[in-house]
Amino acid sequence: MPCRGPNVPRAWEAMMAEHIHPVDEILPWPRLLTLGLQHVLVMYAGAVAVPLIVGRALKLPPEDVAFLISADLFACGVATLIQTVGFPGVGIRLPVMMGVTFASVSPMLAMAANAEVGLLGIYGAVIAAGVFGVLVAPFLSRMLPLFPPVVTGTIIVVIGVSLMRVGVNWAGGGLPFLTKPVEIDGVAQMVQVANPAYGSPDGLAIAAFVLVVILLLTKYGRGFVANVAVLLGIAVGTVLAALLGRMHFDKVAEAPVFGLIMPFHFGLPTFDVIAVVTMCLVMIVVMVESTGMFLALGEITGRPVDERALTRGLRADGVGTMLGGIFNTFPYTSFSQNVGLVGVTGVRSRWVCVAGGLILLALGLIPKMAALVEAIPVVVLGGAGIVMFGMVAATGARILQAVDFRTNRHNLFIVAVSIGFGMIPLVAPNFFKHLPHGLHPLLESGILLAAIAAVTLNAFFNGWGGSEARESVIRAAHSADAGH
Repeated sequence: MPCRGPNVPRAWEAMMAEHIHPVDEILPWPRLLTLGLQHVLVMYAGAVAVPLIVGRALKLPPEDVAFLISADLFACGVATLIQTVGFPGVGIRLPVMMGVTFASVSPMLAMAANAEVGLLGIYGAVIAAGVFGVLVAPFLSRMLPLFPPVVTGTIIVVIGVSLMRVGVNWAGGGLPFLTKPVEIDGVAQMVQVANPAYGSPDGLAIAAFVLVVILLLTKYGRGFVANVAVLLGIAVGTVLAALLGRMHFDKVAEAPVFGLIMPFHFGLPTFDVIAVVTMCLVMIVVMVESTGMFLALGEITGRPVDERALTRGLRADGVGTMLGGIFNTFPYTSFSQNVGLVGVTGVRSRWVCVAGGLILLALGLIPKMAALVEAIPVVVLGGAGIVMFGMVAATGARILQAVDFRTNRHNLFIVAVSIGFGMIPLVAPNFFKHLPHGLHPLLESGILLAAIAAVTLNAFFNGWGGSEARESVIRAAHSADAGH
């Protein structure tokens, strides 16, 4: 019997809902904001770290460092909206959160130490690198056939293992050694000093408590509660940290209620040739890493990433980086921390990250809110990080299940050697110290080394690939989707 009366709209909505991919599903606003806040809390510590390091290296006064952080959060929000909402030719339209890449830290510190470059030279290099990224995105995306499951899975495993170091250090209280700027022979340099709070028993207890809460909520929670298990774990851990005296609100009281982010706050950028070339190399690293993130998200969400989508995503990285230089901040990339969160929660809607982008915009314009979020101790995030970053590595392992290791033993060598290359910067940070300094941005990324090794070895053993390789990636993505 045909539907009539008030049942017609409901029947129509149900029919339409069946045709909406989970990535495009728009959840109710209360859920969107809650899930978006969860994404923001996961990425926040990494988002503010780079402006803190660079600002201190440049000996900027505290108010300017605070402005760098606000500008960074504002630009994070803008870049996230560009990537997730999408515009003609720009934005991958997947659940992506954008933040400043750590691959740019070492080159920017070197630029900061050069009086002829300075902060304005850094911004000029960032803008130029953004333009470079926009121009080369279509060419890099044509490399997609070189990423069959044996390559993609290996890269994602290395991403997860690399991130696990971050999660473990969060649980320990930050980093075993802190960097502080000192002046040696009139040149600003960063030196390492021991972190006295690292590995403290109460900090480890808080991280373990957060981890246990998340696991219990994941097992016994239902529906929305299970989806926000990470957020609830962080919230409960924050309360425990406050009761133990691990939270301090001095910066919250001092922070202004509202602050406007204006382009070129510090002056018009300058363009140094060496700085520009260096930052363009960093941009290549960022885009290769982003390719791995996008492929991972394609597997997790069940929406395979094709060449056109990859071009839009990489182009959005370039646009975000260009806007970063204009709005007084640094190069942007897709944050892999949040890829793990998508896997943990099972929520695939990109509109959750749109909500996260709006929250980041608000944090950038309301410094007092940003200071409140910053007050959350990193040990609280550590318990959550171990879960999320492990999920990224687990996703890579699941992709490798689609690889033929039985009849093609060469695939074992591809995975083994590539993971070995990816571990070099993690287990031996000084491995390449005698090589030319200009190569360090490339050699200090384990993800890039793993990607280069996997692509090269796969080409050597299995050929350069083509449509068959791409079809195998799509089949693996559909297989992953069936597992949800």
